[in-house]
Amino acid sequence: MLKPTESRLESEPAAARKSVPSRRAKPQQASTKLFVLDTNVLMHDPTSLFRFEEHDVFLPIMTLEELDNHKSGISEIARNARQASRFLDEIVSHAPAPIAEGIPLKRHDADNASGRLYLQTEAINGHLPANLPIGKTDNHIIGVVIFLQKRYADRQVILVSKDINMRIKAHALGLLAEDYYNDKVLEDTDLLYTGVRELPPDFWDEHGRDVESWKKEGRAYYRVRGPLCDKLLLNEFVYQEGERPLLAMVREISEPTAVLETVRDYTHARNNVWGITARNREQNFALNLLMDPEIDFVTLLGQAGTGKTLLTLAAGLMQTLETKHYSEIIMTRVTVPVGEDIGFLPGTEEEKMTPWMGALEDNLDVLNKTDDEAGEWGRAATRDLIRSKIKIKSLNFMRGRTFINKYLILDEAQNLTPKQMKTLITRAGPGTKVVCLGNIAQIDTPYLTEGSSGLTYVVDRMKGWSHSGHVTLQRGERSRLADHAAEAL
Repeated sequence: MLKPTESRLESEPAAARKSVPSRRAKPQQASTKLFVLDTNVLMHDPTSLFRFEEHDVFLPIMTLEELDNHKSGISEIARNARQASRFLDEIVSHAPAPIAEGIPLKRHDADNASGRLYLQTEAINGHLPANLPIGKTDNHIIGVVIFLQKRYADRQVILVSKDINMRIKAHALGLLAEDYYNDKVLEDTDLLYTGVRELPPDFWDEHGRDVESWKKEGRAYYRVRGPLCDKLLLNEFVYQEGERPLLAMVREISEPTAVLETVRDYTHARNNVWGITARNREQNFALNLLMDPEIDFVTLLGQAGTGKTLLTLAAGLMQTLETKHYSEIIMTRVTVPVGEDIGFLPGTEEEKMTPWMGALEDNLDVLNKTDDEAGEWGRAATRDLIRSKIKIKSLNFMRGRTFINKYLILDEAQNLTPKQMKTLITRAGPGTKVVCLGNIAQIDTPYLTEGSSGLTYVVDRMKGWSHSGHVTLQRGERSRLADHAAEAL
């Protein structure tokens, strides 16, 4: 797996890299390539200029024109276009030599970029095949790539674009073209951390020779030694089935030992959370994270019907109304429609968000079921009390806010970008717990993939921190119809 600070584009073997003719005073390294950036790469990640390690970057004049056309507005794309322009201004204004010779991309010692930035300083026309229209921006950039490939015949010139059709056209013309991979946390989401690990059958034979065990506050603790301890992460759940089943959580890691703490059994009715009990092993693990006051950040992944929202709300109500650990529940989600937008919505911020919060209302209907003896008045009073403790907020007004002693739920978090996710999580003040829910197989935001989603990003980056936990819920508990549809359709 490549880290975000690394370049996927340098992973090719050295034999595939060709020598480079120089237009500079100093000779170039034989292994460097020349990457031509499409505008959508800069608008997707303004820092992409500095992500190509020792390789050089070329910007066609049409890329700068498109960047200028998209800089107005308050959208994420406009912000990124403005930031990319600032970076370019900073680089060009400190150029030690003429622009045609290339400008060093390295701004300071912490930068990994050691290549040079080249801007188009001459007219490039007449290099496109006759069947491609000249006036189109994409075709003009392809024409630049063809020109550079002819000029530097013994150097790899590669077009980098987020536009699939543009890459297909480039390949059809015999050009090298690649997607921008640097924003992807993982190439294969099957490698994403699940938070749950099954122990091998011989675990106790290899790790139980010098085992220490003790009890504290009704929990059993085991200090084990062995080769698996190096692979475990803090707050990771481990289990073993058989005659002596074990459900535990990794509480401490100190090489070469690890401390396992048995989890609380939320499948039993006596440990119910607001009337809800866990129906499977992963739900049990999730409730252990949600009910632990020492865990400040929880991520729950899972397909539709695995119980993410219900478990989170039940734990939130229990800790807000019963134990008074939090003052209120704040729930928000990304407002990306699945179909056509229905237009403007009337009312206050909360009223505008209500149509997006159908999942909240559905789950509150389940949680509102109280004892039949309470009667209609009792149920109505409980419903009003619960509703008064839940606030619905829009993501648009989150910047600059600080939430103190709140239980913050980010629903449908797979539709957030890594930058938006960082903005929201850093709203947490003292005593606040943040819970992110989502299904990375249901991404509605344009240009966001399973590998580049903000939810994938935080799961990967926050794993192993002593105050965060993650569980991927595997089994659906909605209905047999929903389970079958999730598998068959």
